[in-house]
Amino acid sequence: MTSSELQPRHDGSAALRLLRDGELDIEGRLVDASNTTLRGILTLDGRTARCVYKPVRGERPLWDFPDGTLAGREVSAYLVSRATGWGLVPPTVLRDGPFGPGSCQLWIDEPEDAEPLVGFVPAAAVPPRWFPVAAARDDDGAAYALAHADDPRLARLAVLDAVLNNADRKGGHVLVGPDDRLYGVDHGVCFHVEEKLRTVLWGWAGRQLPPDVVQMLDTLAGLVAGELGEELAEHLTLGEVAELAARIDRLRETGRYPQPPQDWPAMPWPPM
Repeated sequence: MTSSELQPRHDGSAALRLLRDGELDIEGRLVDASNTTLRGILTLDGRTARCVYKPVRGERPLWDFPDGTLAGREVSAYLVSRATGWGLVPPTVLRDGPFGPGSCQLWIDEPEDAEPLVGFVPAAAVPPRWFPVAAARDDDGAAYALAHADDPRLARLAVLDAVLNNADRKGGHVLVGPDDRLYGVDHGVCFHVEEKLRTVLWGWAGRQLPPDVVQMLDTLAGLVAGELGEELAEHLTLGEVAELAARIDRLRETGRYPQPPQDWPAMPWPPM
């Protein structure tokens, strides 16, 4: 990659233009992904950047989400994230590509020395200021804990996931970019009208939301009722947009991080 490569914090409008209009060449496939997920290089006016391209035709059918809608949910997650002002989802657009229409998201390169914020740790040695959220054992029977850092960036992501009704917040979907900013990726199974929150970020469950988060939710509610709601309606059903507004209102009313559900799995599988 050249020095002209874009990162999300540099110039959001330039990144979006590159994602929408750049020439897209495929580098390869991410074989661990359940849906067709391709890494590509975008080029436009001397600028280049890597991206993740997920064509609609490569989406695996799901029993609880309508076929062909995951790419639009990826874009919708970015639109909501942008509206919060937190910038937790990399710039994402819906565009045509070598394998047809799909979502196209700016690639986030994690530095090799980036400190992990979520993971399995020995149960007797959970790091200070980390929350254990689930018990586990390795193949030899040794006790481990699935845990995550008590990090304000993760706390904001936990709120965003509650707003999005994210059914798949794995630890591997949490990235720290070269700018030391935290990003959440892989939002294809969000915005369902039924409660489906599944996440590894339960460390703040039941705690009071900080004042700045409450203020953000107040602002977001107004945006969903107006222009943002109209943007989202291009990718989601009217019922899904209405339920998004209802989730925001419920968070505003309780003023607390959500509790794990009792009638469906609280965590995705695998958790990482």
